[in-house]
Amino acid sequence: MAVQSRPMRTDDYMPMRDLLIETVPITPIGFNWDMRRLDGKRFYNDNLIDDRISRRPVQLWENEAGELVGYVLSESPGDAHLQVHPDFRYIEPEMVAWAEEHLAVAGTDSSEHTLEIFVNEYDALRQEILRGRDYAKMSYGGMCRHIRLGAQPFPAPAVPAGYTLRTTNPDDMADCQRIADLLNAAFNRDFHNALEFHHFTKFAPCFHRNLDLVMAAPDGSFAAYVGVPYDEVNRRGIFEPVCTHPEHQRKGLARTLMLEGFQRLRAIDAIDATVDTGDAAAANAFYTAMGFTEAYRGYIWRKAW
Repeated sequence: MAVQSRPMRTDDYMPMRDLLIETVPITPIGFNWDMRRLDGKRFYNDNLIDDRISRRPVQLWENEAGELVGYVLSESPGDAHLQVHPDFRYIEPEMVAWAEEHLAVAGTDSSEHTLEIFVNEYDALRQEILRGRDYAKMSYGGMCRHIRLGAQPFPAPAVPAGYTLRTTNPDDMADCQRIADLLNAAFNRDFHNALEFHHFTKFAPCFHRNLDLVMAAPDGSFAAYVGVPYDEVNRRGIFEPVCTHPEHQRKGLARTLMLEGFQRLRAIDAIDATVDTGDAAAANAFYTAMGFTEAYRGYIWRKAW
């Protein structure tokens, strides 16, 4: 079947999102983005016109019927992310070639251009494609962890004295600012603000208020936060983000919020949950202790030319 490509249009967002949801049951864990990640790029912004998807070129591939079968987008300067229906993996060399032409950045050494692509360890086909185009596997990357909720017992959430477990109130801009303050402190950032969280909760289809959990400190500030966007079609919870304020760590706050998240997911008949992690040993040990026993690791592949 003939496939043609074109640049992204303003009305393409929902078909792009639908492709991610449609391919969950027919691809390995982490093969394409979860729809939460795309929702975040589109709606977790203080400016909904200049969102993080449209800042760099995005290219779509469609079959003869005009159905979306793949696309390439960039998350940061000099990277490319391939989202593709598994029946159309033969277009991946063309997708990579497009990314090299449109998403590469100036090299920091003697090379003129560089491009990075994340590849899962199980994905032999994509590795072969990249190796044939002179990419080299780097030593850094990340992993997607998975847990099937099933019938396994989870401990009851235990809230430490003085703290309060509750959901966020995104209609209250003071709550939105508390989230921004916590994210900045927990991840050592300075750019989060109340409006981006407010927009995400108002417009992102994956946001579920009953699954957006915080631990309030005695002074009313947020000590820990666990958001659980939900894929209703595939009945999958996605833990993102999971964080604790540095002044409130080692009290089991994030663990308690995640246990509450498990209970709430089970109450709405969710099947499983995922969490994306980096290479940090402590974080991965924490998620293993929470029961995320299946881990799908990937690495950055880099080309310089």
